[in-house]
Amino acid sequence: MFSQILISTLEILGSFYITLVILRFLLQLSQADFYNPITQFIVKATNPLILPLRRVIPGLGGVDLAAIVLALILQIVLLLIILTVASPAGAGFPPILPLLGVAVIKVLQLTLQIYFIAIIAVIILSWVAPGSRHPGAMLLVQLTEPVLAPIRRILPSLGGLDLSPIVVFLIINALTIMLEHSATLMLR
Repeated sequence: MFSQILISTLEILGSFYITLVILRFLLQLSQADFYNPITQFIVKATNPLILPLRRVIPGLGGVDLAAIVLALILQIVLLLIILTVASPAGAGFPPILPLLGVAVIKVLQLTLQIYFIAIIAVIILSWVAPGSRHPGAMLLVQLTEPVLAPIRRILPSLGGLDLSPIVVFLIINALTIMLEHSATLMLR
């Protein structure tokens, strides 16, 4: 019972911080407002681990490679801690390549979940508070617009009805299924 509580707590806290690191990467990628208070919180929360890593891993063409590497490192460490707590005493160290593969898949799944939730929030906000100037609403729009805009350009206009979120949800669903199958294959 204690180990289950510990594992659950570690998963929640670890996933929360990894989510912040991924959000930092995605917000930089989408060129979101750096002075938004939520963005400032994310930057301040992730700076202690990202800044030292940036000295070793520089960015590449506007892509923050240090954030990607940090998310993967944190996911690997989280998986190792959970495996250590969950496995019986004397169990060997798991092979590094499958562990790295599972970490990559987990980070990609978390990224897809971030977009899924953000798009749902944008849809709800467009019904409840259209044109809201709240920092959270503005940040959600800035985060999701680079994903939704290319779909909007392809889909025909339907008189104010935006179907791009549905298409993105279908793509996210397909990618999630592919990642789950990849994870299953890696763990065999």
